[in-house]
Amino acid sequence: QVQLVESGGGLVQAGGSLRLSCAASGSMFRINAMGWYRQAPGKQRELVAGITSADSTNYADSVKGRFTISRDNAKNTVSLQMNSLKPEDTAVYYCNANLQRFVLGSWTGMDYWGKGTLVTVSS
Repeated sequence: QVQLVESGGGLVQAGGSLRLSCAASGSMFRINAMGWYRQAPGKQRELVAGITSADSTNYADSVKGRFTISRDNAKNTVSLQMNSLKPEDTAVYYCNANLQRFVLGSWTGMDYWGKGTLVTVSS
C-alpha cells in the first residue's frame, strides 16, 4: 500500500503564509505527478497546483503568483508554499499522487489521496 500524509494546515490571518507538506510512503511504487486540491464547504474539490516528475507545474488561476508547488523526488514529498492568503483560500487541502505500483508482476497506474488538512484564513 501507499500512504500520503499531509501536514502544515492551520489558522492564519489574511495576508499571511502557510506551507503544506505531503509525504508518500510505502513500497514498490514510482510517482508520476503530485498535486494539491482543495474543497471549501459547499463546493466541489478543485485543483490548486500540480507538478510532474519533470518539475512541470500548473496552477489554478486564483492562486497564480501567490502559491508555489515543489517536490523532492528522492524523498517522495510535495510542498505547497502559500503566500498572501485570502479568506477565500479557506478549505480542506488534499494531497494527490498519480503513481505506478508494482502489483502482480506489472506496473499499474493508480491515484492516491491524503486525508486532508484544514486551512482557515481569517479576515
